[in-house]
Amino acid sequence: MSCRETVSQWETIVSTHLPHLSRPQARVLAWWSYGMVLAKSCGITNVVAILAPLLKQSESSMRQRLREWCYPIKQKKGTHRQALEVNRCFAPLLRWVLSWWDPGEHRLALAMDASTLSDRFTVLAISVLYRGCAIPVGWKIVRSNEPGSWEPYWKELLSQLAEAVPPDWLVIVLADRGWYAKWVYEHLVSLKWHPFLRINRTGKVRPAGESHFRWLSSVVPQVGMSWSGTVDCFSEATCRLPCTRLSRWDEPYTEAWLIVTDLAPQAANSVWYSRRNWIEAGFKDTKRGGWQWHQTKMKDPERAARLWVAMAVATLWVVSVGGQAEATKTCSGLAALPEQPGRSNAGERRVGLPRRLHENPTLESGGGVEWSGDPWVARGELYSPLTPMN
Repeated sequence: MSCRETVSQWETIVSTHLPHLSRPQARVLAWWSYGMVLAKSCGITNVVAILAPLLKQSESSMRQRLREWCYPIKQKKGTHRQALEVNRCFAPLLRWVLSWWDPGEHRLALAMDASTLSDRFTVLAISVLYRGCAIPVGWKIVRSNEPGSWEPYWKELLSQLAEAVPPDWLVIVLADRGWYAKWVYEHLVSLKWHPFLRINRTGKVRPAGESHFRWLSSVVPQVGMSWSGTVDCFSEATCRLPCTRLSRWDEPYTEAWLIVTDLAPQAANSVWYSRRNWIEAGFKDTKRGGWQWHQTKMKDPERAARLWVAMAVATLWVVSVGGQAEATKTCSGLAALPEQPGRSNAGERRVGLPRRLHENPTLESGGGVEWSGDPWVARGELYSPLTPMN
């Protein structure tokens, strides 16, 4: 298959999974993501140097088309140009990822976190957690130190993604303690999703059956202890949260994990929280560990958000290639977790982007078009059913 035919095939795949894009938008998105994978960089100079000779176009023409894809409509040339609406890509991206799931697998783990780029940008991101990797499916990029609350941004991102998930699916959303807020918890519950949020140890808790509040840190005061149960978390009436609280303190951590969720105590496991750091690795993959986004010269958050669409599609592609190597594991990543949060399962490794650094995947090698059978088979016998609290 010639390079042009391969790019055309990839363009068809992109158009199929992102049907709201116009044909020119889908074509340039396919070029961007295809070029990133080959160049191992999101830098336009590197991508143009790869794509222009492959597609038999001049470098100046290719550069202009890639550059205009990130522009707002007022900066585009021509009378029929359209600006990419980034938020309309989020639900289709998530549907694209979920289309790989085995028909009997109805579980999904998401993580929400933020990443900064020097003193220019802060990226609020939500990613699908898969095989030690994080595939971004929703984001909002704002200027660093921009005043104002991020609450509307997070709520909008979560609500947009909820449109892509069938209502009978079990979805847990993990977040570090810096992101806990009562409105985050309540918004996730309103979406019929399950918060899995770490909280700080400063504060008080009242376990079910007790009449007085006690310090959160008193529940698991030393290494080697764990506890779970229904509680009223936080003593102040305006902050009080009826929930399940999971507590665990293992070596070599300097303090306990304190997690709040709406899942019943017998249905939740604090070890699941160890998957949250995959989104940290995902941010590294966008920068020095993968797409080299830390070298971008962009200063406009809207242009950067459009570039992230191409980075997300490229990430989705390369992770799907790496995922083929582990086709016997559950796609949600929740089935066979290590007993100790600091220890990985025997033989488990991160796939996708690390593999991309050594190989250039092709569509035929698993880019999402010629797979035989479902790549992610559920192993329900290793999984305890999760049931939300009444």
